[in-house]
Amino acid sequence: MSGALVGNGVTVTEQAHAYETIRLGALHRLERDRIDPQADLEGVRAVVAGCVDAYQRRAHLGDGRALADPADMTARVLASITDFGPLSDLFARSDVEEIFIEGGRVTFIDTTGRLQGSRTPTTEQENRQLVDRLLATTQRTLDASTPLVQARVLDGKARLTAAQDPVAEGLSATIRRHLMKKETLRSLVERGSLSLPAAGFLWALMQSTSSVVTSGPPGAGKTSLLSAMLGAVPSTHCVRCCEEIRELFVPLTHGAYYEARPPALDGSSEVSLRDLVKFVLAMRPDLIVVGEVRGSEAFELTRAVNAGTGFACTVHANSARDALNALVNAAIMAGENVREDVVRKVFSSSIDFVVHLDRDDINRADPAEGIRRQVMEIIGVVPALTDDFSTEAIFLRPALGKGLLWTGVMPRNAELIERSLPEGMTLQGILEGRVSPL
Repeated sequence: MSGALVGNGVTVTEQAHAYETIRLGALHRLERDRIDPQADLEGVRAVVAGCVDAYQRRAHLGDGRALADPADMTARVLASITDFGPLSDLFARSDVEEIFIEGGRVTFIDTTGRLQGSRTPTTEQENRQLVDRLLATTQRTLDASTPLVQARVLDGKARLTAAQDPVAEGLSATIRRHLMKKETLRSLVERGSLSLPAAGFLWALMQSTSSVVTSGPPGAGKTSLLSAMLGAVPSTHCVRCCEEIRELFVPLTHGAYYEARPPALDGSSEVSLRDLVKFVLAMRPDLIVVGEVRGSEAFELTRAVNAGTGFACTVHANSARDALNALVNAAIMAGENVREDVVRKVFSSSIDFVVHLDRDDINRADPAEGIRRQVMEIIGVVPALTDDFSTEAIFLRPALGKGLLWTGVMPRNAELIERSLPEGMTLQGILEGRVSPL
């Protein structure tokens, strides 16, 4: 509430006004005196302290209310100019997963799944300057000509997605942190995302050139699972990873990562995700990985699978079967005049498995346990008996928090998968939980 007291009779509104007055005054003096905030920290500190002292003197003469804690105000304004202001503390915390900026409001989600508001007052103007500072280290900008932007920021440790008018009513941004935890199939078992037999099964798929789609709603853990699966790929396999904004950081012995590039101001020099998929097809990959399939790059996957290359990708969907239809729809929208039944037939014969995840609703997350992110089903895609996809469930979890159990079904390409396993290890033994490769 704007009228709430924050100490010494000062309201939130008065505190925010004082902060913005001092911050803008300090920025004006720095520009006037040509002081570089990145090169002269002591010079900035002196300017900010002078602006705080000047504000206090005016307040004591009756122009506004004096600051209750001038030292705290000095530190906050200094952080705004030399660091990331109200975002600095959030960036320093290891438990913050996602930060949301809507105009002058900052909220965040931590690992417990709770949506919380930042207690540090800020304004839309300051937040816009912070977004511009994050983008300054990239080749991307947010302005009237490019009102939508995505970029890797904070030395690749986060993904920034931002919009401004006329697309949004004002500044609207999301900063998704990569918590840099090295996910493995074993760690996902320990966290309850997978059962041990299911994790062993996914490990077995990565030893072969199976094609696996990972689906789920935003924040369900698709990228984490894909990272863990990549960690299980044999070092002798050539892996080519294509992403619009890089989020995968698994070390590759044989292969490389590729990131799309937006067009320049004149519309030239664009490298799309579709371009990357087409490009890596010529680099003899054993496995093509597409971080997130949303558009025409899906059509290039039809060429990849026809070339006998395994692939793995993520896609937003509400179920495993929905993920298959989402891929078909994305491929059709590429505008290559290919009929839907043809695309469906290609994917039906080439996609081997879909792994679907789900998560707790933020408002229903257990504060003690945080958000549960769990694999709900692993289905196998079988040769279509109709115009639609034909599938069979291999692992099923009836509800979040319940067990992920093998259905007793053996995948149609079990023999091919088994050839890639160590001598003496059987797929049957992995599925039954009698043996684990992890």
